[in-house]
Amino acid sequence: MTDRPEHPRTHLQRLWLCEAIRLREEHAGPLEDAEANRLARQADRDLGKRIEARALFLAERDGQHQALQHWLQGARLALLALLVAALLSGAGLALAALGDGSRPVNLYWALGSLLGLHLLTLGAWLLGLAFSGEHQAALGRLWLWLSETLARDAAAAQLGPALILLLQRRRLNRWLFGALVHGLWLVILLAALLMLILLLSTQRYGFVWETTLLSADTFVALTHLLGTLPSLLGFPLPDVETIRASGAAALSDEAARHAWAGWLLGVLLVFGLLPRALLLLLCLGCWRHGVARLELDLQQSSYRLLAERLQPPSEHLGIVDRAPGALHQSQAGSTDLATDGALLVAVELDDSRPWPPALPKAVADAGVLDSREQRRHLLDQLTRFPPARLAVAVDPRRSPDRGTLALLGELSRTAAATRIWLLPPPPGEALDGQRLGDWHEALQRLELACSDSSPLAWLESGHD
Repeated sequence: MTDRPEHPRTHLQRLWLCEAIRLREEHAGPLEDAEANRLARQADRDLGKRIEARALFLAERDGQHQALQHWLQGARLALLALLVAALLSGAGLALAALGDGSRPVNLYWALGSLLGLHLLTLGAWLLGLAFSGEHQAALGRLWLWLSETLARDAAAAQLGPALILLLQRRRLNRWLFGALVHGLWLVILLAALLMLILLLSTQRYGFVWETTLLSADTFVALTHLLGTLPSLLGFPLPDVETIRASGAAALSDEAARHAWAGWLLGVLLVFGLLPRALLLLLCLGCWRHGVARLELDLQQSSYRLLAERLQPPSEHLGIVDRAPGALHQSQAGSTDLATDGALLVAVELDDSRPWPPALPKAVADAGVLDSREQRRHLLDQLTRFPPARLAVAVDPRRSPDRGTLALLGELSRTAAATRIWLLPPPPGEALDGQRLGDWHEALQRLELACSDSSPLAWLESGHD
């Protein structure tokens, strides 16, 4: 029995895999999806739910669900790396702003070092949000690139583009990247604030302002303008005499040092941290609201074609598609649904062999599967009413071809337990040892139990 990974838990991850499967089929051609379509038709009647069920089955079968987990792990590692870089950058901003304490701190040079790049990037983000609508920040593109690089999974090739296309449907890119950008800037400025507090608590700094073209009144007005909001939160606001004295490089006044240090911290908090924190909350709120309303775009041509197969007006047999260039590996398994009863079915037996054998009352006979229509009808029935035990009789005189092995794998996934019965040859005939060995090898690869003896006792009681 093959263990399957759990379905993605979040609404976004399920839709993400749907888009990834759609892109994969657009680039590489249609996938072999007969079993996926059959299981999807047993799901909710809503077309979107059926497309989702089909995509999740294909993603688990072909490894894209596991690739998604690798991608998410890479995304977390990339975010961790960016956070570490943000912490170091914030500490570096504070050290650059205050220097080593050997010289007086030029207040407005220090303020420009702390808030200059922050205000420029904030203004660029707001302009992009107002005019372009789909502003993708450089930090957001860097995070995506790092996530894909760290994933290192060939099956994850469509995951990055699929995420972008999915989020563009409701313009969620700007909120995701906005939350990332504002979150990182919040970490940078918080690290700078904490480093400032540490430096101001352990070293003695003098503060001055200097100018050649501007007058002292200009600095007085600008200082009061910037310090008004922080003063409402309890931060000190230097008076006019203190401001003018600092312009004259009066560095010995201890009260002036405290006032300027508090003013600098207050301005950094009010014009740095608070805007980023508020915008982070706004982006997270819009992101969660948008993700909750996110749906597949069923008008896509790929999904319209799927609708003909997942919601057909009538069931009919069609021409069997030729085998694709790349085949997926058939796998056996078992169902997790509630099961009951025992069932015997045979695959492609000739008329020379009498069938069925005498069966106990507790064992049902599903007949002989010869046609594509019979196979699909039985698989549909077993999907709705899975048996607890299923025995599949095959003629080992035939070769274990790809179609038969795929059918055995599908049948095994509809039952709680499955055994393959390699029928004995008719009287007077002998089995080809090489072909019998091929059967045992193929069934071993499928991880299916097989036996040359009758499984009727096991079907009836659950043991031999």
